[in-house]
Amino acid sequence: MPASHSSGLPSSRLEFSGEAALRRELYFFTLYRLLQAVLLAFAVFSPIGSALAPAREVGLANAVASLYLAVAFALFVTGLDRRLGLRRQAAVGAVADIAMATLAIHALQGPETAIALMLVVNIGAAALLLPLRTGLGLALLAGVALVAEYLVSHFGASMQPRGFTETLMFAVTYLAAAVLCHLLGAQMRETHALAERRGADLANLSQLNELIIRRMRTGVLVVDAGNRIQLFNEAAWHLLGNPSPQQRDLADVAPELSRRLYHWRFETEIEPGAVQLAEDRPEVIPRFARLTVTDDLFLIFLDDTSLLSRRAEELTLSTLGRLSASIAHEIRNPLAAISYAAQLLDESEDLPDTDRRLVEIINNHCQRMNSIVEDVLSLSRRERARPEEVDLAHWVYTFVDDFRSTHYLNDHDVKAIAQNRHLPAMVDPQHLFQVVANLVQNAISYGHLPGQPARITVIARQPSESAAPMLEVIDRGPGIPPKVAASIFEPFFTTHEHGTGLGLYLARQLCEANQASIEYLALPGGGSCFRITLAKPSALARDATPRPLAANG
Repeated sequence: MPASHSSGLPSSRLEFSGEAALRRELYFFTLYRLLQAVLLAFAVFSPIGSALAPAREVGLANAVASLYLAVAFALFVTGLDRRLGLRRQAAVGAVADIAMATLAIHALQGPETAIALMLVVNIGAAALLLPLRTGLGLALLAGVALVAEYLVSHFGASMQPRGFTETLMFAVTYLAAAVLCHLLGAQMRETHALAERRGADLANLSQLNELIIRRMRTGVLVVDAGNRIQLFNEAAWHLLGNPSPQQRDLADVAPELSRRLYHWRFETEIEPGAVQLAEDRPEVIPRFARLTVTDDLFLIFLDDTSLLSRRAEELTLSTLGRLSASIAHEIRNPLAAISYAAQLLDESEDLPDTDRRLVEIINNHCQRMNSIVEDVLSLSRRERARPEEVDLAHWVYTFVDDFRSTHYLNDHDVKAIAQNRHLPAMVDPQHLFQVVANLVQNAISYGHLPGQPARITVIARQPSESAAPMLEVIDRGPGIPPKVAASIFEPFFTTHEHGTGLGLYLARQLCEANQASIEYLALPGGGSCFRITLAKPSALARDATPRPLAANG
């Protein structure tokens, strides 16, 4: 199966996924801050906390604990609002953490080291969410705040400051934590984005494989070791006779196919040949393969014999076409010699009238054979259709003018009628000219009553806005009998002794090559109408919306 080379995930979707990951990290960050505030309030207001961490300044400690608890709760609530800026919330929260931690260290006696250590987590979490420069700025701010608190405590009369070395070590720790956490966060986000892209690639590849299997003309079945159908495509569903989706036992859906699968699994030889799996369905040739290394899943291919026969017929017809063209080309040389000899014999003055009649028959049949050879060669040399948008309303008048100027019409009349001012259609102009010229020539030869000239009309029209454009060649002759009309488009069918029977056949082939159709219609009161239905320019687009594969469950 071909693999998809694109990432398969739009950049906006990747950004949304990355934003969701950062929002999740911010949620845990605010939750951790709320826990810190609760612990600080417990240490300040509870009897047990007061005994373990006595306050140097009771008023300041109570104010810091109360304020930090309120700020932490507010930041937790605002962190749930996705409309607010994520980086701004993280930066504001980190600044609040530094301020509250510094004041708590100054107000309490005993837990200073613990509070400073807990602040490391806050600095690191902020660095995960913020750019490196901002994270380093916050770490530096925390270090400066600790140094400032040390200086205030050192010069205070009633304070017993900690060691300056410990303060510097905490400042350095904040810087190191900011750098390491930022690098770790960047790597985690890159890994997450890569995982998202790989997941999208796998999803796209799975959809592509599913679409290819669904649209395959070969039926595909996946059967497990319990002989239950796990998956099948549309072709297999059709070849099985359109069973109910609830029918999953292969022995019930297709007993003969189940029997052959059993023989293939447990015996070295299987029964060859085609089998019909349902009534009014073509015969298939089953092929089996293991889908996995173990004997858990098996793959069954159902090859439609009618498709195989059709392909073989197409190859045969293609070969016969080339052979016919070669034969026609080889016939031309002896045919030309026969025709030339008959012409020389006709010029002889001593030729009896009976022999001269025979020479005339030879010339007539030589001309007919030459026409057949020309038609066969034109079929073999027919170029591939190159459809383009053609304005039929303008084209039909141009065609009639060209036809009149290049053909001797005598008393016959050919006229054009266009229903619309602008009538677009998709067709190869050369092919269309060849088809209509053949129809007009036939109408001149056979589409008139005895002793009367032909009256031929070439009409371009469109019955409605949604209908396809049409070209009609109408004559007022005797018409074609119904039994004859059923066979006029078959090759070598003709009712005229000098006809080749390939003109209308070639016209139909040219129409089909341009996604058009040609049909014969008998007119009331006598006359014939050959209608060519062409493709609209917008009709070339096709809807390829797939339907889901039928799978188990």
